[in-house]
Amino acid sequence: MSRGRQQELAAMKTTYFARSTPQALALVVALFASIAPGPLFAGPTAPPEAAIAPEKNPPGDIPDDQVFITFKSPNGFSLKVPEGWSRKDAPEGVSFADKYGTIDVAVKASPATPTVASVRAGEAAELEKTGHAVKIASVKEVKLASGPAIQIIYSSNSDSNPVTNKRVRLENERFLMAHAGKLAAVTFSAPMGADNADQWKLMSNSFRWN
Repeated sequence: MSRGRQQELAAMKTTYFARSTPQALALVVALFASIAPGPLFAGPTAPPEAAIAPEKNPPGDIPDDQVFITFKSPNGFSLKVPEGWSRKDAPEGVSFADKYGTIDVAVKASPATPTVASVRAGEAAELEKTGHAVKIASVKEVKLASGPAIQIIYSSNSDSNPVTNKRVRLENERFLMAHAGKLAAVTFSAPMGADNADQWKLMSNSFRWN
C-alpha cells in the first residue's frame, strides 16, 4: 500500500472516532441515568410524622378544686403551679408534669422584644420544623397581668409515655414574654379536648419577673 493511501486511511479513522465518540458518551450517560435510582449515597427519606387522632374522653383535666402553689425560680421569675405535680429543674428553667399534662418554662437572653411577625418567622416556624406533627392554630398578642405577651396556640403529638409507650394528641399554649434583656417561654400542654382553659389562664396571669 502506498504511503499516500496509508495517510488517507489514518485520516478517515480519526474523523470517524471524532464523530462517534460524543455519540457514544451520550449513550453511556443516557443508560446510566435510566438505571440510577437517585443521588449517589442518598439514604431513604423519612416520611413526615402524622398527627395522632384525638381521644374521645381524654385524661388531663386539672380539677376545679386544684390547689396551686407559687414556685420561685433562680432564673428570675415566679409562677403558680398545681400542687403535687412532679418537678424537673433545668439550667434554663423548669418543667412540671402530671401524666400527659405539662408546664414548661425556659428563659434565655434576648435583647429584642418579640412581635407577632418575628414569632411567626422564628419560634412558630421552628416548632413546625422540629416538633411532633405540629400544627399552628394562631399567633397573636395578648395582655397578661405581667404585661404584653405573644401567644402561640398549636397542637402536636406527645412524646411516648415511658411506662405505657402510648402517645396522644396534645393542645398547647405558649406565651413569650420579654423583660430586661430576657425572654421567657411558658408552655402549657394537655391532651386535646381536656378542659383547662381557666387553670391555664390563672397560671399564665400569675407569671411574674422577680
